[in-house]
Amino acid sequence: MIEVEIFLVNKKQLCKVRIETTSTVKDIKRAIQDASGMLTCRQSLRSEAKGKDISDSTTLALSNGSKLFVKDLGPQISWTTVFLAEYFGPLVVYALFAMRPRIIYGSDANIPLTTTATIAWLCWSVHYIKRLLETLFVHRFSHGTMPVRNLFKNCGYYWGFAAFVAYFTNHPLFTPPSTNQMLIGLIMFALCEAGNFSIHILLRNLRPAGSTVRKIPKPDGNPFTLLFNFVSCPNYTYEFGAWLGFTIMTSCIPALIFAAAGMYQMSVWALGKHRNYKKEFSNYPKRKAIVPFVL
Repeated sequence: MIEVEIFLVNKKQLCKVRIETTSTVKDIKRAIQDASGMLTCRQSLRSEAKGKDISDSTTLALSNGSKLFVKDLGPQISWTTVFLAEYFGPLVVYALFAMRPRIIYGSDANIPLTTTATIAWLCWSVHYIKRLLETLFVHRFSHGTMPVRNLFKNCGYYWGFAAFVAYFTNHPLFTPPSTNQMLIGLIMFALCEAGNFSIHILLRNLRPAGSTVRKIPKPDGNPFTLLFNFVSCPNYTYEFGAWLGFTIMTSCIPALIFAAAGMYQMSVWALGKHRNYKKEFSNYPKRKAIVPFVL
């Protein structure tokens, strides 16, 4: 057994813990929780005050009197809870505009939805029901929690855009595009939704339940997964494609803004994941991050 000193990142001593030399970072976090009361989910353990977070599975070379630093991440909430809240909201918000137009547009707004608007509502609902089901039965998260502030930030984004898009697609003055354009957008949306789901299933199968195993994702025989030959994050590629298809289907500028905002954020995430893949796997195949041959 050795004794290790634990400091906050402001260099104020938090506690001392006694651990085995073979203890992992996860074991050390549990010891810190027992000694100080700081929950393990709030801890970001570093070897230096301004260093990077160390993975829970890492075993550090420590000796008696070694020092470690911990950053308090603040109140936490489970990823599942955040995802369920941020995805359930858009279903309710969009339905309010479609089913109760008089509340939004005034007492004269009793014109029935156009065929295009009805199909758009169905597509919107299918997308978020799919996300809810994936959250419950498909996704496996490498981290169990995130800062509670993300609940309000994420819900604000999804719920706000739901209202923005729904206001125009369900408006009594909404003018649908041609039938051919609507069908092109609908087919694109449906194919990209299927592709996105296929990628999520493949990624789930890469990580055994209860583990944080990471492998190079590769096509698995499903034709939708062939996009892995070109990009590291085809789930994001398909996600953008689905909302671009929704935009074509409705000719709705707010939908295009929503698609563009999502593409920007997903590009940031994809570039980060792409860099991590190349750093982690020396034999990582030559791909782009999110847009084949471009980005």
